[in-house]
This record gives sequence, C-alpha cells and structure tokens, in this order.
Amino acid sequence: MKIYTAVDEFKKLDHAVVTSGTFDGVHVGHQQILHRLKEIALRENGETVVITFWPHPQLVLQPENQTLKLLTTFEEKAALLAAEGVHHLLRIPFTKEFSQISSQEFIHDILVGTIGTKKLVIGYDHRFGHNREGSFEQLLVNGPGYGFAVEEISRQDVDDMAVSSSKIRQALNQGAVDTAAHLLGRPYSLRGVVVKGDQLGRVLGFPTANIDVDSRHKLIPADGIYAVTVQHHARQYRGMLYVGPRPTVNGTTHVIEVNLFDFNAEIYGEMLTVFFYAWLRGDQKFANLEELKAQLYLDREAAMKILESVTFAP
Repeated sequence: MKIYTAVDEFKKLDHAVVTSGTFDGVHVGHQQILHRLKEIALRENGETVVITFWPHPQLVLQPENQTLKLLTTFEEKAALLAAEGVHHLLRIPFTKEFSQISSQEFIHDILVGTIGTKKLVIGYDHRFGHNREGSFEQLLVNGPGYGFAVEEISRQDVDDMAVSSSKIRQALNQGAVDTAAHLLGRPYSLRGVVVKGDQLGRVLGFPTANIDVDSRHKLIPADGIYAVTVQHHARQYRGMLYVGPRPTVNGTTHVIEVNLFDFNAEIYGEMLTVFFYAWLRGDQKFANLEELKAQLYLDREAAMKILESVTFAP
C-alpha cells in the first residue's frame, strides 16, 4: 500500500475506486466498506483509494475539548488498511483552513482533480465539506457531471447493535473489551515502549513490563486487570495486564504494566503490542501486599484459563 501524507503527492489514477472517512478503529462497519471497495476495483480493473484525515477532525475543531481518545494511531490505522488490501492511502492534514472548504471544492479539487475518482463508496450517513454540508444525495446529483458513480453502504449491525467508533470507545471505557473485540472484528490493541518502574512486581513474584503508550490520544481501557496476549518482535506470549494508579501502595499516577507468562528477559526500551481478550476484575485497594499477592495468583489462574484457547500463528 502506498501512503501519501499530502494531497500534492498523489498522482491521478486512471480508474480510482474511492472511499473517505476517519476510519478510527477500522471496525467491522469500515471493513464492509473496504470489502465492497475491493469488489468493485477487482471487477472494473481499478485501484482502491482510502482518503482519511489526521489529526482527527474533532481534535482540531474543538481544541478546548481534548478528551477524545482514539482507537487507532495513524500508524495502526495504516497497518489495518494495508491488511485489508487497500492500494492507496491518502492522509490529508486536517486543519481549520481545510475544514472551511466546501463540499463542492472537495468533490472538484480532491475527488476528481487529484485522485481521478470513477466510483465513490461511502458509509451510512456520511457527511463531508464545511459544516458537514455534503451528503449522499448531493453526491448522487453531482457525481455524473464529474464522471463518477456513487454507492452508499447501508447501516451495518452486529447482533442488532449499530457499529460505530464511539460505541467501541464506550465499551472500552467500561472495560468491556469482549464487546469491543466483537465490534472491531479482532481484539483491541495498544502498543508502547517498555520503561523502568519501581520493580514492585518482582518483589511480589509477578515481574511486570511497564508500558509507555506511544500516543497521548490513544484510548486506554478502564482501570482493572485484563487477560491479554503480547507480541514482542515476532513472538507472542500470554499474560495479564493492570491499568490503574496502584491504590494498595498509594500510587499517584496511572500505570500500564503487564506480567508475561513464561517470560523473563530484560526488554527495557523495546516495543510491545498488547491484545485485550477479557476483563478479569476492577481495580481495588488491598490491606497489604500479601493480600495483593494472593489475588494476583487468582488473577493469573483466571487469565490462563481464558487464554488457553488462544492459538498463535507460527
């Protein structure tokens, strides 16, 4: 997949099959759009193009409200789109100036002038242009005059639950990583570098890798204990992960630390990717470290039971 970080880097295609959106999470609803995109491109001997925006528009249009957390960093999003077989990814820098362009300008300058769109596939209730004025109906009217056809994907439901990035965020904020995985079509993940902690885990017999997540906008699931798998280089391990302030030792900052089963190497400064499979319990304050240690043994047993059915690719 070719990635373009500015509009002027893109070279116009002969037969572009295009979709546009933020695609945060690349969830099952997004995947339906991408599958349709590929079907059309294969049938018509075209090339697939995804237009996305970075930073997320809400972070630019509502600078006073920086509470939005994202399901995917741009790098994670790009990797997921590449795995879906997308040919071209155009990342348009989203600025206040860009937000002012009209829907007509977007169609004329970007969809037609820059990309050479022949078929546009959009999701349910997709809006674009200044104040989100552009609509599917407008595209139907303008498309033929510009030489492209438009198709709208109907609302995608999973078990009668409408799929959206905001609904997945809500599930993760409640610790419901199983629900998030159902809507994403895969376990939720985060990645970060291993940093030094105070090594309390070693004292308790549960050495942990403290993870510094590589984006301040990345959504961290609710405080608690989770059954997870972890990828380190090309290998994967089972483990349990803690998110929270460590109230038993009167902690003052949130930490993310993972105890890897059957692993004892020093990996400071190295990158880990964590996949969330199940929420085991909420965070709690224990009377002393011995009580905490006893609970950690129970947590490990519960995590191992949940993860025993998880198989790793060779």
